[in-house]
Parts: sequence; C-alpha cells; structure tokens
Amino acid sequence: MRRADRLFAIVQYLRGRRLTTAAQLARWLEVSERTVYRDIADLSASGVPIDGEAGVGYRVRAGFDLPPLMFTFDEIDALVIGARFVESWGGPSLAGGARSALSKIAAALPGDKRIALERTTLFAPGFFVDPKPGERLDALRHAITEHRFADLDYKDAGGQPTQRRVRPLGLYFWGDAWTLGAWCELRQNFRNFRLDRIGAVDVADARYPDEPGKRLEDYMRKMQED
Repeated sequence: MRRADRLFAIVQYLRGRRLTTAAQLARWLEVSERTVYRDIADLSASGVPIDGEAGVGYRVRAGFDLPPLMFTFDEIDALVIGARFVESWGGPSLAGGARSALSKIAAALPGDKRIALERTTLFAPGFFVDPKPGERLDALRHAITEHRFADLDYKDAGGQPTQRRVRPLGLYFWGDAWTLGAWCELRQNFRNFRLDRIGAVDVADARYPDEPGKRLEDYMRKMQED
C-alpha cells in the first residue's frame, strides 16, 4: 500500500470508530506500530485533528471530513462483488439498496475509477437462487430492527412441521443458506432456523423485552461455547 493510501486509510479508520489503538491500525494495515505512530504524528502536523495518545487510542475530532470516495481499484472490486452478492442473496429490499448504492458511488467516482466499476469482471449470478428465503429475510430484518416477536411455520431437518414464536436476534449467511439466530419461546433456549425451511413469517405487533440472557451477545456467547 502506498503511504498516501495508508494515511488516508488511517483517517478513515479513526473517523469511523470511537477509539482505535495503534496496535489495531498496525494489524489492519500490516505495518509496524512504530510506522503507525509516525504516520499519526505526520497527520497531526499536517492539520488533521487527531485526539488521543499512545497506549490509549486515537480518534479524529468530530466535524472533520475528507473528500469521499477515494477508493482503490481493489476496494472498488470489493464493493461491486459485495453488492452483487447482496442482489442475488439478500432479498428484494437489500437488492434494491445495493443497486442504488452502486449507482451513487459510480456517479461520484472520477472517470478512471468509474470505468473500473462498470467493467469489473466479478459476478454473483442469481438465476439459480430461490427468492423465497430472501423475502423472509426482509421480514426478519424488520423484526430484528423493531425488536418484535416473529411467528414461524418451520420444518426441521426431518421435514416435521412446527410452529415457533421467536425473538429474532441476527441473520447469518453461510455461502448457500441463511440462518436466523433467535431465542425460541417454545424451547426457552437459543435456536438456529434455516430460512429455506421457514414456510411463513408473521411479524407480530408485540415487541419483546430487552432481557439479560436472551440478547444477541448472549446468543453469540452460547454458540461459541457449543
């Protein structure tokens, strides 16, 4: 990575987080901590308002901005393939968001970068993808955002039907399938539900309470323990 690109990346990292250590920056940028300290000193000397200190962490003072969309060619490819994956696998709402975001990015890029975006040869064909899990994904995203219960018509691995009321917590993509991580009211425990085995989703009007032991962080801890 060129030093100019590295300095820009440091500012972007510091703008996007509350506090970032030199060790984190060194790991992400694949340089030494000494290099990070030197770069931060140079950025500060050039007028970038960086607050913090060695051993504690750094951040860019609120209100500071840089010209947007100074993407490298690798970053452009990453954005395009990510958006195309979402178009194919992410459901109607996310697919529309991905297309709209790429259009906005293309409109703001300089000429050579815009051509690179339009001519990228990375694709994620969606003609073989079942659209139904994507439609359920949209409903479950809404339930997670609103903290609402969801009632699922579900079939287990053996094809046995069951009805579950769950607290949707997170959605996970595994390459060929989405799963919902949730607290199951029937089992009184965390469960994973494949979206392609969900027959119907009914997002309830009722909101579930924020209870210790039934939150997303509790679910993630439980999955790691298992």
